[in-house]
Amino acid sequence: MELLFVILIGILYSAGIYLMLRRSMVKLLVGLLLLGNGANLLIFLLGDLIKGNPPVIPPDSSVFTAVYADPIPQSLILTAIVISFGLQSFAIILLKKVHLATGSDNLDDLNTHDLDI
Repeated sequence: MELLFVILIGILYSAGIYLMLRRSMVKLLVGLLLLGNGANLLIFLLGDLIKGNPPVIPPDSSVFTAVYADPIPQSLILTAIVISFGLQSFAIILLKKVHLATGSDNLDDLNTHDLDI
């Protein structure tokens, strides 16, 4: 199972970097999304894939007695998802404004236009 995740992370990273190197701003945003999803899967994989109980101590004991799932990687991934959603929404609005000002989504056209955003 881990090998499948490693291959998927490699594909997401390579596709994300490839799209970020293109001239289109939309492809840049999609590449950023793929890179973020690859990073989330990497955090998930490094947090160990363990089937276990939630980390709740029973009232009659003071320590964990069974195998439990680590909540830290899950909370890091949820935080990263929220931050990436905010970044995506800001980038989409910014790309819309730039497209309205230049009439193109090509990054080379930004040098030739006077932008009044």
